[in-house]
Parts: sequence; structure tokens; C-alpha cells
Amino acid sequence: MKTIHKTLSTLALLTLSMISLAQAPIVRQPPPPPPDQQQAQPDQPPPPADAQQQQQPAPPPVAPQQLDQLVQRIALYPDPLLAQVLTASTFGDQIPDAASWAELHNNLTGDPLAQAIQADNLPWDPSVLALLPFPSVLDMMARDPQWTGGLGNAVLSQRADVMDAVQRQRKVAHDYGYLAPNDYDNVVDNGGYLEIQPVNPAYYYVPVYSPAVVFYAPRPGFVITTGIRFGPVVTIGPAFGIFGWYGAGFGWGGHTILIDHRPWGRTFYNRGVYVHPYAHPYVRPVGPRVEVHEHGGEHRR
Repeated sequence: MKTIHKTLSTLALLTLSMISLAQAPIVRQPPPPPPDQQQAQPDQPPPPADAQQQQQPAPPPVAPQQLDQLVQRIALYPDPLLAQVLTASTFGDQIPDAASWAELHNNLTGDPLAQAIQADNLPWDPSVLALLPFPSVLDMMARDPQWTGGLGNAVLSQRADVMDAVQRQRKVAHDYGYLAPNDYDNVVDNGGYLEIQPVNPAYYYVPVYSPAVVFYAPRPGFVITTGIRFGPVVTIGPAFGIFGWYGAGFGWGGHTILIDHRPWGRTFYNRGVYVHPYAHPYVRPVGPRVEVHEHGGEHRR
């Protein structure tokens, strides 16, 4: 009898368990993927170029002494030219082509040069186009892309520090007597900031000097007035106003670069999308880039 009771009890328990399992909800799991697909990831389109650019980390900050050395070769340029050089340096990839174009057209000046820029439908930023009347400056920037890139990154990431470095170097050259008013430029102390402005805003002369000379105490017998020479005149007429020349300079106290009277706001983080708000913007003609050379006919790109 005991054996029968045990058997009945066991059957009862099994019956209850089966009833519970039948009442429990059924959760279905998807079948596992084939072994050769278990590690595969769905293809994702790469982020757009602008997004990739924005994701890049900013370069490490440059120390003041290094910034001093970085700006020495341009610190004594007149303010409007210096402003255009600083902004153009942030478009370093465009400088070599611009330098080549400027060299091919170095026989043109003034309005004929402005007309050639418009006719050739050049694709570069207006800050780069603004330097086309200065082949020697563009050549200097193109020959040393590492310097140009370093300057451009510093302008984008440490604009205030770059402007402070320019002022430090100007004060050194001024204290040693090299930087002084002359027939080409006025040198003015404006509230502790040294400004360099062309005597005639239509005529620019690129200063030519050795940083190893003008930023150090003159040796005995050295004639200070020979420390800085000037290149040939460059005429910047009204036609170049569309490149921001009229109103290019600095708000030194506020660490502002001014192009066409407007603060230039390009930074390392918005460099992929920033477009400067020119008062009279340069409008490229419709169509591809066209080059017209004296001996080569037309060349389209």
C-alpha cells in the first residue's frame, strides 16, 4: 500500500508541474545567425567630410616663445596685409595653387589683375584671393607649408595668443629702432598697441627683413635704417574691395581680426562651415575654373 501511495503522490506532482508549464507564457528567441555572420557588422556610411573635420581634436597649444618665432617673419607687415595673411593661412591647402597662379600672372597689377581673377573664376577663399597681388608673400607661404599650417592652426585655436605674439615682436623691433615711421608706413602707438598702416591705403610695400636682425640688439656700427627694406609697390584699388581689403585690420584690444570691417570668426571647430560675412562679397561667375594664359590659350578645370 505504501508503494501505491508513493506512486500516486509522484504522479500528482508531475501533473501539477505540467499544468504550471502549460500556463507559463512562451517567450520565443530568434535563431542565432550563421557562424560566418555572427561577427559581421552592418555597413555604416562614413560621416560627411565636414563632420569628420569637426571631430578632429584641436592641436596642442603653442607656447608663447614658439608663437613669437612663428610670427616673426610677418609681424612687421602693415596691419591690413597681416590680417589677410593670418586668415589665408587657415586655408593652407589652397596656398600652393594660388601661389602658382600669382606667379603666372605677376605681370598684372591693379584693375587688370582684379579682372583676371574674376575671369578665371578662381575657386579659393576670398582671403586667399586677396593675396594674389602679392606673389612674394604667397610664394613664401607655399615654400614652407609646415610653417603655414602651424600658423593657420594657431590662428584658429589661439587667435589672441597669436596677436599678442605679434605685438611682442613689434615692440622688440621698435625698441631697437628698426620699426619706425617711414615713407611707406605709419607706425602708431594706439593705447599700448603698435599699429602699422600704409601711408596711402591704395599702395602697399611688403617689408623685407631678417628676423635674426630686427628682433635683436644691433651690433656696433650697424646702420639701423638698413634693417628693413621694402619690395615694389602693390596697388590695391577699389576692385579689390570684394576681397575685404577696405576694412582689413585688427581690434588689438579685443583680439579681433577684421576683414571688410567685420570680425573674422573662423575657429578650429567651425572651420568646415564658416563663411565670412563680407559687406561686398566676392561673387564667382557661374561655371568651372578657367585660366587664360598669354601663350597657352584657355585651360578649364
